[in-house]
Amino acid sequence: MERDPTTRKLMYFCWGYLLFWFALRLIHSGLFLLAPDEANYWQWGRHLDWSYHDQSPMIGWMIHLATSMLGHTERAVRLPSVISVTLASIYLVLLARRWFGPRTARAVAILSQSVLLFNVGGLMATADGLQAAAWAAVLYHGARAYEENTWGQWLAAGTWFGLGLLSKYTMVLVAPCIFGFGLMSPAHRNRLATLKPYAGLLLGLVIFMPVICWNAAHHWNSIRHVAYIGGANRGFSLHFRFLGDFIASQAALLSPLVFLAICRSWFKTFVDKGADRAWMPKYLLWTSLPVVAGFALLSLHTRVYGNWPGAGYLAAIVLAAFTLLDGKEGKQARRRYWVWTLVSSYALTLVVLIHTVWPFLPIPPDLDRTATELCGWDQLGTRVAAEVKSMPRPERTFIFGRRYQIASELAFYVPGQPFTVSINRWNRPNVYDYWFDDGQLLGMDAVGVTRSKDDRRLLQQVFRSVGPPLPVTLSDRRRGLLGKRREIPVRTLYIYRCFSFKGGLRWIPPDKNDIRAF
Repeated sequence: MERDPTTRKLMYFCWGYLLFWFALRLIHSGLFLLAPDEANYWQWGRHLDWSYHDQSPMIGWMIHLATSMLGHTERAVRLPSVISVTLASIYLVLLARRWFGPRTARAVAILSQSVLLFNVGGLMATADGLQAAAWAAVLYHGARAYEENTWGQWLAAGTWFGLGLLSKYTMVLVAPCIFGFGLMSPAHRNRLATLKPYAGLLLGLVIFMPVICWNAAHHWNSIRHVAYIGGANRGFSLHFRFLGDFIASQAALLSPLVFLAICRSWFKTFVDKGADRAWMPKYLLWTSLPVVAGFALLSLHTRVYGNWPGAGYLAAIVLAAFTLLDGKEGKQARRRYWVWTLVSSYALTLVVLIHTVWPFLPIPPDLDRTATELCGWDQLGTRVAAEVKSMPRPERTFIFGRRYQIASELAFYVPGQPFTVSINRWNRPNVYDYWFDDGQLLGMDAVGVTRSKDDRRLLQQVFRSVGPPLPVTLSDRRRGLLGKRREIPVRTLYIYRCFSFKGGLRWIPPDKNDIRAF
């Protein structure tokens, strides 16, 4: 319990502020439809396994737990992410409070809740939110382990490291960052001469063992997938084609002023040679800058998605808050920058969150990602259900998508939430290859959805006969800020009535040298 009244009040503010944003995200999470990737992760929860083709299994496990208790709703699917980002925020505040004081802790609480990237991770059912909680916990317990060198803190860091690996593979990056700091810090290097940090690391790897065993039994397909999206299938080359996109995506997801504040804090900490309480800023530098810089370098070879380096910004947020508040030089200028940073960051986040539910920005539907990703899936589900009922053998008719995203949305939004199939033959391997095989569906009819009106010839390769495409236009039916319902066409998909499945679900590699082929 804090004894100093001022400290106590500041910490009460921190916990109350985080609780407010937790409640806000919890309410908001049930107000819009699932995005395709969210529906896919929900499918993971219905097909429990030790791991999955695309990613570590924690998101599927947690969604299964949440929906088992609360039902199969959008809010239940997103609950693990809502809780996880709040837990990450708590750990960041604890870290700031312990090493920088309550005023920096308050600044971290305020700044962290303003960042669009963290709010997206705390609302959408993806692995990023779960990884954020584990990464922030490792930061905190790893710092305490360096300070105290106790078995309890090293093992706590190792436990969270393992849980993070079960959430997302990029969690592996935090280990070399923390060990790198220890090697470069004369005051902490002796900690690495004991067994404790390696026991923590080993504990994390033991926790991760289910994923290793699953991959060993499945041709290391997850490693092949990660290598592929990392550009391993392309010949080695360096270019600047994607670097600008990477920098722009980071500035947009953080807000430009937050991004600049973080870059400033990295530079100031890197060049600072002072010894006074300098080890914690250096620790935060080591656990943030190498992650972001590594993905920046990767963008010189292949396209890097904006969320990939997201965990690296957790330590950076604490470092930026401390740097902006620390010292007396340029106090007024720093205070103005701090205010404008918060105003711009909260404005960007609130605009996106409001527009997601109550659209008000004048964006063309085909350019509005909140519309193309989130709208119309319930309409499609109702239409597909009607087509299934009209088939000659509805009880012997399965539902499919030509892509896993559509198959997953159909599974969630077709009334009754039936099991659905993704025909991957012409696209790429994914989790559906592990759930269904041809023998389960031979001779059955199907109703499927694709993006193209020209897919009939392709589908005739796997069905004896295929009807003409039936266009279905998905509309944005969200209400605006003034309560006026809008009915704006967003995209057109095509329904196919197919008869007597011949086989051919699985992906066929177009190139035998494709790293994903085995």
